[in-house]
Amino acid sequence: MVIAAIVFVVFLIAVAAVTFFVLKRALKMAIRAAIVALILLIAAVGGVSLWWFGTNHSSDKQPTTIKKSR
Repeated sequence: MVIAAIVFVVFLIAVAAVTFFVLKRALKMAIRAAIVALILLIAAVGGVSLWWFGTNHSSDKQPTTIKKSR
């Protein structure tokens, strides 16, 4: 999952860069910067959540056995 988090962040950074240059003439600098900042914020939050929730925290523990009752 760490690789997925890295790929996700790198992909959204590339999307932010492309968005910044595509909107170069269409929008003012403040709006363009806000859009890019929003994309980078999504990348950061998504990458951290993939990294945090994707790791196996309990790999040392054995699964508990459930005894069937009659």
